[in-house]
Amino acid sequence: MTVSSPPRVLTVAGSDSGGGAGIQADLKTMLALGVHGMSVIAAVTAQNSLGVQGYWELPPEAVRAQLDSVLGDIGAQAIKTGMLASAVLVETVAEVLAGVDAPVVVDPVGVSKHGDALLAPEAVDTVKSRLLPVATVVTPNLWEVAQLTGVKVEEERDMRRAAEAVLALGPAWVLVKGGHLPGAPVDLLTDGDREFRFTAERHDNRHTHGTGCTLASAIASHLALGEDVPSAVRQAKEYVTGAIARGFALGAGIGPVDHAWRGRA
Repeated sequence: MTVSSPPRVLTVAGSDSGGGAGIQADLKTMLALGVHGMSVIAAVTAQNSLGVQGYWELPPEAVRAQLDSVLGDIGAQAIKTGMLASAVLVETVAEVLAGVDAPVVVDPVGVSKHGDALLAPEAVDTVKSRLLPVATVVTPNLWEVAQLTGVKVEEERDMRRAAEAVLALGPAWVLVKGGHLPGAPVDLLTDGDREFRFTAERHDNRHTHGTGCTLASAIASHLALGEDVPSAVRQAKEYVTGAIARGFALGAGIGPVDHAWRGRA
């Protein structure tokens, strides 16, 4: 019997010891969506449902070695980046990705769900100048938009101006996530010419740890499966909305979204 290999997706991010976000969320998402997930660990966190108690960056040579090892032998049909922690790690990753012929989804992680910083302040400029120009899609939430551009989104009509400010930094597409605005969640996707708005039901569930990682990984997975950017974002949004609806309690704080919700359903 001949078994064909599934599409391959690489995540470059931090490890979440609680299993709800980061590398762990990425790999769970990829498995749920039918692609083969691979990982480059950029940082290790001590993290649980209450917050991030600490994080430690890996040396840049270790991150570079992981990238070279996976991409040099196995390759990838899509790549997703998450927590990169420091300017030198952002530079290391961006340098490699600039030479890769695969779509890149950048989740510009700045803080955790609990408000804990996951990116050194001096690394923000490096994300803007080195990482965003190699991105096929960048997926900032409203806080990350403000961090990257200074544009504050206070209502839905501000999202287009925010998206244009992010696009000016070099990515091909930007998905501005509006989940923190009041009312029904609305995300805006644009490449500067085309514009798509994605809405979803707002679920009354506080257990949403890992939402951003999951969405970005789902987009990368659908790109690897051959979808174009708008279709990949639409299907990723559907997946993460279901995962949020079934997020479950874990520990004493904020629990994770359910990456396996389709299988459990």
